[in-house]
Amino acid sequence: MESFEELAVKYKPMIHKIIRSLNIYKNKDDFYQLGLITLWQVWKNYDADKGTLASYAYSMIKGKIMNELAKQTQQSDRYLYPEENFWDFIEDTSLFPSTDSTQELFNKCRILSANQMKWLQYTLCEQMSVKEIAEKEQVSISAVKNWRHGAREKLKKIMKHNRCLEY
Repeated sequence: MESFEELAVKYKPMIHKIIRSLNIYKNKDDFYQLGLITLWQVWKNYDADKGTLASYAYSMIKGKIMNELAKQTQQSDRYLYPEENFWDFIEDTSLFPSTDSTQELFNKCRILSANQMKWLQYTLCEQMSVKEIAEKEQVSISAVKNWRHGAREKLKKIMKHNRCLEY
């Protein structure tokens, strides 16, 4: 029987063909490594009475790679990444100094309209989403987004003005 190193060289094209046939374009090296590990397991467990090494290796390597693809797909489906507007909200909160309490912020925000204040209070104090605010206030989601936009613009001006006073 040939050594594993010789077998690895001989079956390298097969592993790459399997990777290409499964349309894998990310982490090719990881999948190639998985193919080599599987080939080593095949080499250790091969029984000549049960068939050819090539067909056994092909089915085992392809099966292991497909299982790994399924695991990765399941994992990416399980962990959802927030939509882009979520990150905008996170960025905007960094505009407020961490030393200000919520009440001090509300006192500085007297220039906000009643609806903009509602958006600010629901968002900061009750941590409600735009959709939840719209449902609670019985208005459209776009109306709440308009409140948010107006409030953000005014809050940016307030923060810019406060920074100018600090220097």
